[in-house]
Amino acid sequence: MSHILWKTLVLSPVVLGVTVLVCARAMAAQVASYSEDIKAKVTQTEAPIASTTSRFIQTEQPKVNQQLVAQKTDDNNVLKEVNRYSSEGKNQNSLSQVTSVSQFSDVQPTDWAFQALQSLVERYGCIAGYPNSTYRGNRALTRYEFAAGLNACLDRVNELIATATGDLVSKQDLATLQRLQEEFSAELATLRGRVDAVEARTAELEANQFSTTTKLVGEAIFAVNDIFGGNTGDANNTVFQDRVRLDLQTSFTGKDILHTRLAVGNALAFNQVDNAGLPIDTAEGTQTFQIGSTGNNGVIIDWLAYYVPIGPVQAYFAGTGGIHSDYVATNNPYFEDYDGGNGALSTFATESAIYRIGGGAGAALTLPFGSGGSFFKPSSLTIGYLASNANNPGPNLGLLEGNYAALGQLNFSVGDRLSIAATYVHGYHGAGGNLFDLGGGLASTSRVVGTAQANTLSTLNPSSSNSYGLSAAFRPSDKLSISGFISYHDVTGFGANDDFQAWSYGLGVALPDFGKKGNVLGIFAGAEPYAFNRPGFVGNDIPYHFEGFYKYRVSDNVSITPGVIWLTSPGQNSNNDDAFIGTLRTTFTF
Repeated sequence: MSHILWKTLVLSPVVLGVTVLVCARAMAAQVASYSEDIKAKVTQTEAPIASTTSRFIQTEQPKVNQQLVAQKTDDNNVLKEVNRYSSEGKNQNSLSQVTSVSQFSDVQPTDWAFQALQSLVERYGCIAGYPNSTYRGNRALTRYEFAAGLNACLDRVNELIATATGDLVSKQDLATLQRLQEEFSAELATLRGRVDAVEARTAELEANQFSTTTKLVGEAIFAVNDIFGGNTGDANNTVFQDRVRLDLQTSFTGKDILHTRLAVGNALAFNQVDNAGLPIDTAEGTQTFQIGSTGNNGVIIDWLAYYVPIGPVQAYFAGTGGIHSDYVATNNPYFEDYDGGNGALSTFATESAIYRIGGGAGAALTLPFGSGGSFFKPSSLTIGYLASNANNPGPNLGLLEGNYAALGQLNFSVGDRLSIAATYVHGYHGAGGNLFDLGGGLASTSRVVGTAQANTLSTLNPSSSNSYGLSAAFRPSDKLSISGFISYHDVTGFGANDDFQAWSYGLGVALPDFGKKGNVLGIFAGAEPYAFNRPGFVGNDIPYHFEGFYKYRVSDNVSITPGVIWLTSPGQNSNNDDAFIGTLRTTFTF
């Protein structure tokens, strides 16, 4: 019924237009001067009428009731008039329904009712005019003519409504719907109640949400692990460790994002012992969830960073806790997950050691280039600068005078399945500290990957480093990914015998969706950062690292990852027993 009502409203201008035209003609008859001669009256009413109704009022009118003027003629004269027009129709060929107002010889675009007549003729097709192609818009209208015209338009309205609503529901359909509504009234009431409850809960959430621009992303890692092999196995026990990160992600424009991350943790790396029972000074076998431990689960803000596009450039700003892999591609898919909870177990297998040089506060820009219309896909250039002690205004510290690492990387995509990156990092390091410290800063004991020979810097003089790296990832199929890296590090100390060179390389094979969608089987092998022939250090063997893990996806938010790490020649000394680390890592994301 609502459709029929709507069609009626749409077509109501037809009726209104007819009424306007009828009223206009009636008014023309009213303003004519009274005459007892019916012929004189007809001649007068055929004169053009005024364009506005206010012009119909005469300044000098006979003192008679003008509403009765049109009715003053007797019935005999009306019949004569009707007969005369009927005779005209008999003497000429009948005219079929006109389709355009231009077919009327006596209608001009300047006529005041032209648009109304055009709508009635061309849009609704319910005005035919007279057989001699005239409309005679200025003559008086009889009641019979009005009735005939109105009836024709109403018939046309009914026809249009019937055509437009022919496929709508019938009375039988409405009856069926009513019966179904009565039969399922209880279910409909229940559904209505559930909808009301959902609306109430939604309103409550909107009223109590802490921010309209921020969402919370969390990760909790529980890990049971132990280390075996010679004196190292005897010196360590099975441990249960944890790390939790809560990341508040805020967007102000919908394209930018501000990360404010809270972290707690109690995970510590294992202490390795040589054959003489002495500690081995090394970071080999360090696992990802052991980075950034706060000790006894103390809460800190360990990362504050802002990503924002500036034209075609992607900009990155870090207030604290920034690292190079935050803003640059590491080309190590399935091993690198950029958070350490779902990729490889160790810091070595996760990404090239070149990205572990420096960190802290700073900025970076990634500029895309290349059209990508050929075999070479769109590529990019990334530059970044991170300072380890940017917040400290002391001598030889701060954003520019303290420890820093400046990175430049060219990223290339070859075809659809191969990506290559060439990386350069220049670093400045104050006296003391380590090369791969992840932004530990001046005189920091922090080291996250590699041996002491590759990490330890001069304790008396500052040093500078120039590091060069290549990384590549190749995916021959959706079920296989191969990636690897190699890096060379040239360290120049500002004192005597402070120079050294370090190397690192690795290759990984990952089988995504192995056994189940979302699972990953990964095998990685290589050499953790090492350096030869350094004065004061014992051991010139290559410390190989072998790792295998299997991430089993329990659900969208829970994964379990058992894995084994095998370390040969710990501390670059083949005399030391190999070490084996077994880990069972459970990761909850929310």
